[in-house]
Formats: sequence, structure tokens, C-alpha cells
Amino acid sequence: MDPEMAKKIEETVLEVLKDSDMDSTTEFQVRKAASEKLGVDLSVSERKKLVRNVVQTYLEEQQAKAEAGDKAVEADEPEAEEEEEEDSEDEKKKRKKGDKEYDEEGDLIFCRLSDKRRVTLTEFKGKHLVSIREYYKKDGKELPSSKGISLTAEQWSTFSKNVPAIEKAINKMEARFRVADYDFFLYTGIKERMKIGQKEV
Repeated sequence: MDPEMAKKIEETVLEVLKDSDMDSTTEFQVRKAASEKLGVDLSVSERKKLVRNVVQTYLEEQQAKAEAGDKAVEADEPEAEEEEEEDSEDEKKKRKKGDKEYDEEGDLIFCRLSDKRRVTLTEFKGKHLVSIREYYKKDGKELPSSKGISLTAEQWSTFSKNVPAIEKAINKMEARFRVADYDFFLYTGIKERMKIGQKEV
């Protein structure tokens, strides 16, 4: 490869890396962005290898800087009390992006319905979707399963407008169940009393 071209590729890749969120950006995305900037196909084996080396070197440098910074902070701060619990990985992830919580795929988590079910905002083919889905654990990560539903903005709007009607129907149903339970309890009580009365006679 021409040394001048190699230098241009390296500089462009570094520019892309500096402007990217390294928590969510992949090597493929970096290579694609650099390719568009240069107007050169970087998927060719030799160029692809160069991009990979630049990315790995950059990540190693950032990691070294982060570790050095952590050591400096630890040296300046007093020792924490033994009773203070260490932050969980989930809490650390939350802090990285403020109070908002994101999953392994980078999707915003609105709420957790249970240990396995959650409501997230995801993007698919340029469309934002509200996803209500079950998750499973693999290699220490929580990943979305095929069990669930994803609603477009229009579908979600229709659903949310009908929530009051759904809640009203649920309340009516619960009221009917309460009446049915009461009737059964009343009937059972009368029947038992009749049995007792018959025995006494």
C-alpha cells in the first residue's frame, strides 16, 4: 500500500474514533464512516487490516489513559468506609449516560415489568419502536428474545389513547369477579348453615 494513502487512512480513522461513542460504535461502523470520508473502499483486505490495527491501538491508548486517571483519583481520595458497597455494573452503566438506563444493545429502557420483561425504545430500519420483550442471559449479557412485541410510533399512539378504556374494562372485570366470589362465599355459608341446622334437628 502507498505510504501516503496509509497515512490518510490512519488520520481519517482516528478522526472518526475521536468523534464516536466507543461504548456503542463497532469497527465496521468506523471503517464505513472513514470509507465515506475518504471515498475509498476500506473493506479490501490490506486496508481493512490497517483500520483494525488503528482501532485496536486507539482503544489500548484510551484504556491506558483511563487506568492512569483512575489511579490518580484513588491516590487523591481518602479510603472509603468498609461498609460502603461497591457500585454494581448496572449502576455504572446508568451513570455513563446520566439517569437514563440503556441495555446491551444501546436501547433506552423505559421500565422493567419483571426480571425478564422490559419496555425499551429501539431503532430498526430507521424507525423508532416501543418494544415490550422478554430478555435472556448469555455470556453475562442480557439480550432480547423473540418473545414480545414491537410497536411503531403510530401503533403506540393508538394503544396509549385506549389505555383508559382498557383500565376501565379491567376494573369492571375485577368487580364482576369480586361479586362472583362474594356470591359463592354467601352461598357456601348458607349451605353450611343449612347442613348444621339439619343435623341439629
